[in-house]
Amino acid sequence: MFTGVNPIKRFCFHSVYTLLFLALSCSAVNQITRGQSLRDGDTLLSVDDKFELGFFSPGISTSRYLGIWYHDAAEADSLIWVANRDRPVPDRSGVLTVAGDGNLVISDGNGTRVWSSNATARVESNDTVALLAVTGNLILSQNDTVGDVDRAFWQSFANPTDTYLPNMRVLVDAAVGENHAFSSWRSADDPSPGNFTLGVDPRGAPQIVIWENGNRRWRSGQWNGLIFTGVPSMTTLTNFQYGFKLTREDDGRLYFTYNPANASALLRFRIGWDGIEEQLRWNESRRIWDVLQRQPEEGCEAYNRCGEFAVCDESGRPTCNCMEGFRPRNLSEWNSENFTGGCQRNTPLQCQSNSSSQTGGEEDGFRSIRCTKLPDFADVHEGVSPDSCRERCLDDCECKAYSMINGIGCMIWSGGLVDVQHFGTGGGNVLNLRLAGSELGKTLTAYDGRKLSIPVIVGIVVASVVGLAVIVWLFCRIKRKLQGTKQNETPMFDTSKSREFSSDLSGPAEIIEGSQMNPADLPLFNVNCVAIATNNFSIENKLGQGGFGPVYKGKLPGGEEIAVKRLSRISGQGVEEFKNEISLIAKLQHRNLVRLLGYCVQGDEKMLIYEYMPNKSLDFFLFDPRKQATLDWAKRFTIIEGIARGLLYLHRDSRLRIIHRDLKASNILLDEEMNPKISDFGMARIFGGNQNEANTNRVVGTYGYMAPEYAMEGLFSVKSDVYSFGVLVLEIVTGRRNTSFRSSDHVNLIGYAWELWSEGRALDLVDPSVRGSSPQEELLRCIQLGMLCVQDNPVQRPTMAAVMLTLESDSPSLPMPRQPTFTSSMRASIDRDLYSEDLV
Repeated sequence: MFTGVNPIKRFCFHSVYTLLFLALSCSAVNQITRGQSLRDGDTLLSVDDKFELGFFSPGISTSRYLGIWYHDAAEADSLIWVANRDRPVPDRSGVLTVAGDGNLVISDGNGTRVWSSNATARVESNDTVALLAVTGNLILSQNDTVGDVDRAFWQSFANPTDTYLPNMRVLVDAAVGENHAFSSWRSADDPSPGNFTLGVDPRGAPQIVIWENGNRRWRSGQWNGLIFTGVPSMTTLTNFQYGFKLTREDDGRLYFTYNPANASALLRFRIGWDGIEEQLRWNESRRIWDVLQRQPEEGCEAYNRCGEFAVCDESGRPTCNCMEGFRPRNLSEWNSENFTGGCQRNTPLQCQSNSSSQTGGEEDGFRSIRCTKLPDFADVHEGVSPDSCRERCLDDCECKAYSMINGIGCMIWSGGLVDVQHFGTGGGNVLNLRLAGSELGKTLTAYDGRKLSIPVIVGIVVASVVGLAVIVWLFCRIKRKLQGTKQNETPMFDTSKSREFSSDLSGPAEIIEGSQMNPADLPLFNVNCVAIATNNFSIENKLGQGGFGPVYKGKLPGGEEIAVKRLSRISGQGVEEFKNEISLIAKLQHRNLVRLLGYCVQGDEKMLIYEYMPNKSLDFFLFDPRKQATLDWAKRFTIIEGIARGLLYLHRDSRLRIIHRDLKASNILLDEEMNPKISDFGMARIFGGNQNEANTNRVVGTYGYMAPEYAMEGLFSVKSDVYSFGVLVLEIVTGRRNTSFRSSDHVNLIGYAWELWSEGRALDLVDPSVRGSSPQEELLRCIQLGMLCVQDNPVQRPTMAAVMLTLESDSPSLPMPRQPTFTSSMRASIDRDLYSEDLV
């Protein structure tokens, strides 16, 4: 054949032929076709070498099973699927083939079938292919549709064993009912179906459930669109390990899918033979599987440990306590720590009573139980307001409780309240428990859930009154002494009067864990000296006008320039905001916060004295076409970083934990070097160390900067400031106000930004004055960060610590933002009664 051919050419031909043969061989190791077989000892590898299929023996067993495992990890610890789990091959004679009917078949040495895929759609043609995909899915299909899961005859992802992998779909269908999708092994050496199953209960709001022999053993809590409410730790892992979504596929049915942000990580969920569900991640450096989460742990995670109408609290003694207005159903069992009998009502509801004497004649009401894992078996009503949800419960005599949850809606419980847990370290939701009116007056509940009886409350009130009387008497004596020694000459400021003013600082923002703040270290300026410094508050010295009142420039006798905020008598803000600003900012020191030099209180005059900022506020430059060019991209990025540092200090690094609540461009002042300083703390609130969220019945703020949960429900947290920061970032990038789109096709800047982002035209957002001379990667990073900060769900927004990490990193890994939906316009200032109490 090669006679007369040059030896070099002959060598080259053989080499090419050999390489081609090897390439073809390698391309075939991830699949088998009709007529081919996979014998015990041979394996298939996915094309990325991540997954491997072959025969194995578990533990000490000598039986052989066909399974799929992670190729790079140890086989024994990385199995994700088993085919013939009910009927093993007794020896190493097993073989996998694509049979004449188109099905995958496992046969033993005698030719006996021990397992078949039993595909409902049979294909008689000779081009049937079984492919091990890069997802770990074994797919049986025709050759022209190989790997297409939507046109597959059969696939292992639709027939899972004990492991849930990324890209798997789990059906959520109320008509079908509970979906016990995954079943545990019987033991570590026996992969046949065990006692435990893992799946989805679609009723109401879907939740993940572990069953033991058909009975609930653990549940995740309801899905709110981002996390399972009974697993609050998901809020800290969402952007990294979790990627759950509930999606409606082309077939019209709902499925849970799981796609983590880091697609390269080896991640899986497994229901163990001991009934423990684990989330596992492969640690390449240590060559082990790290356990990220386990459910259920011992204690309150066990399903309904305390019975009906009781709350399980790991930090409590005893662990189980009846809900307010209830008592143990069997006291002797309860005292012996047998809580399974649960609790019963002390007083019947009004609608359940035949006489008003039983209920005291009072209408039923609600007591809020905070930081809870909500009870099981809720009915969900979408598109219902909080008030309507409450009324629905009151109108239904069977209703025991209700809750309003973002991402779910109105939840109502008509049966016994079971599997309720208190999350002492934060998280959870508010459960509104229905009680007889007479029960509501018997006890009050402290912030930590402890019940205070009326005698205790009376004792506290009496002690407080006596203590206040003593303080007033001492105050009057000190005041008289000060007046007796007062000199005719009036100094510029007098710190001795700070104590006198601090006695009037009684607003809620000054109280932290029982201790009162006062501005004793701040100088108290005399009103005459302030008038002289500002040229008698002349129009020439006026710098601007805010919600607090006018701001004037002044100069002290020593030459120091100051800014004076003068409380207007007709201001929408008032004395409470004035007190709040003094008591907060007097204790804060950071280069990105404006510095308070002192205050003035005399007669009707109330003023705050600040360091003077020569470059006014950010909006003065940002939204003026004539001044925008002054802010090149380097300055804008520095301003973004400075605002982020200031917020991080407020949220985490200061000794107080402060939510600003009114972050906007006009409240960002610029010093002589254009460094940003956050100002105006009149609306700010203090959070305790373990507090994550609060609500208010007075929603105040500025149109365009308020987070949706704050504007609509009065709920605020550090994530409310993050939302405002995101709006600011988008404004700084674009040079346009968020509210400048009201007359255009877009509701606001956020809606416009999302449209361009989703179309791949994000750079069109950038202010033309900086677009050509700015680094594109940095611009895109800031746009993506801004979009993440204005996500609808506060849990989905990053913390300011994560924001700073992103800004300071050259190549950060950011999750993709979702489309914001809450972009409808609101009034500039909203003040309405949404809740019955102001928590902070």
